[in-house]
Amino acid sequence: MSIWNLFGGRVAMVDPNEALPGRNEPAYRVPTRNIVLDSPLLGPWPEGTEVLYLAMGCFWGAERRLWQLPGVLGTAVGYMGGATPNPTYDETCSGRTGHTETVMVAYDPAVTSTYDVLKVFWENHDPTQGYRQGNDVGTQYRSAAYWTDDEQAQVVRATAQQYGEVLAERGFDPITTELRSAEGLTFYPAEEYHQQYLHKNPHGYDCHANTGIELPALV
Repeated sequence: MSIWNLFGGRVAMVDPNEALPGRNEPAYRVPTRNIVLDSPLLGPWPEGTEVLYLAMGCFWGAERRLWQLPGVLGTAVGYMGGATPNPTYDETCSGRTGHTETVMVAYDPAVTSTYDVLKVFWENHDPTQGYRQGNDVGTQYRSAAYWTDDEQAQVVRATAQQYGEVLAERGFDPITTELRSAEGLTFYPAEEYHQQYLHKNPHGYDCHANTGIELPALV
């Protein structure tokens, strides 16, 4: 089976030993602030802030849906889950880094819960498509949720199971979302023009829309 799709996207994960070597330092300037929320791009955050990393296809539309959620203190887009240190956008799009386009979301759990954040995640992309999201094809578009504490892990797993059951009832394939701890992974913030892209370009490309299939309430 070919590792490449007809549209040119890589549809098999690169072997970490064959991934691009990357570099010790970022190849570009990383901005310091989120221009929509007027907050530090990567923190520091107030005590008690939770951080979750979510990949749901092209990170432009994904970030906008997450920064609109009440209680979200910060968002940033970047690359995560692969082997190449400090990759560029072009390198990530080659499928040879193993990274997926990811949104870091920092939120106040007293205002919005982990469940609330994951509700936006599950309901605004198709988590059954493997290495693609709609017409965007490649391992860099895979669905993923990387948690940072045990409570998040429990909610991620529980919502994945419940949403998978709902999707199965609707005739969809099983969820392919990568579920794992962020421990041992590095979030590499993307180039400045990608950060809050749809705020800078309101009519830019956005493949995300609510699917109309709701996440059940946790019991």
